[in-house]
Amino acid sequence: MHRVIGECDLTETRFEAEDALACFRDMVRARQFDERAVALQRRGWMSGYPPFRGQEASQVGAAHALLESDWLVPTYRSNAMQLAHGVPMADILFFRRGYPEFASDHDLHVFPQAVPIATQIPHAVGLGMALEYDAESDAETPAVCCYLGDGATSEGDFHEGLNFAGVFDAPAVFFCENNGWAISMQRERQTASATLAQKADAYGLEGVRVDGNDPLAVQEVVSDALESARNGEPVLVESLTYRQGAHTTSDDPARYRDDNPDLPDWRTADPLERYETYLREQGVLEDGYRDDLEADAAAELEAAIERVEETALPALEDVFDHVYEEQPARLDDQRAWLEAFVAEADVRDLEY
Repeated sequence: MHRVIGECDLTETRFEAEDALACFRDMVRARQFDERAVALQRRGWMSGYPPFRGQEASQVGAAHALLESDWLVPTYRSNAMQLAHGVPMADILFFRRGYPEFASDHDLHVFPQAVPIATQIPHAVGLGMALEYDAESDAETPAVCCYLGDGATSEGDFHEGLNFAGVFDAPAVFFCENNGWAISMQRERQTASATLAQKADAYGLEGVRVDGNDPLAVQEVVSDALESARNGEPVLVESLTYRQGAHTTSDDPARYRDDNPDLPDWRTADPLERYETYLREQGVLEDGYRDDLEADAAAELEAAIERVEETALPALEDVFDHVYEEQPARLDDQRAWLEAFVAEADVRDLEY
């Protein structure tokens, strides 16, 4: 397993001080977003939200490994990764409020968030294969980074996706965050494999584990994995981290786990506090720097929230207009039913 923090000085890594601070900035920014999003959900601003506290280092490190030409295939919990990759805060908030996901005008290589477990894995493999087919003979094929949780490794889509990736040498990295729990299911109860990384062996892929609470280690490992993928050698990365909060805001983790997990301290400790301590020991973090970052993130959040609140709600019929190129009759029937229901209920100011 690859690790950096606690084993070597920053000068002994491949990273400069500015690289290390860039990770810290995005981790602070992600933490501010996560805390505010939970507060917004609790007051009914959005219907549900999946917290990622404790996983900031893992996601930010992976995002910083992506090149501009690479593609990110995210899920509902990879918000920190999306933010670090350049997705505006407002876009994620729009999605959580029921608007189209990509409300901003940007050309980022990012797929829509996948909410069903593991369905994004075959899509990522297909995308990688298409990129390879379309690449010019003298051009480097972009890589695809597919985010998934440990629970996704128990789904059939995981087997099918990695099997295709192995057979067709898809330029894909499967970045699996092992946060200890698939909702309320412990990893030990959903698979007999000693590690998730070793599942790669069955598909002819390289499997590697990394300390997911060390953003520099994650960035290093994922960077190497993406380079391998661009050369036709897909990789499964298991990032060992810990979900400090609930699975979603509708979950009560106290019902299935206690406050003293049988895991080492490096995995369950707050990754932001741990990384801040490391940067101070390395002499690259000045007093007051985090305060400034938090203030900047708070201002960015306020602007994002204001933008969402000032945007008119989508029309009800919008949900039908972008499903099929040629709309089938059954969707026409459903649309007519909804319009009749709304008219009969005399709903004038629909809010959701």
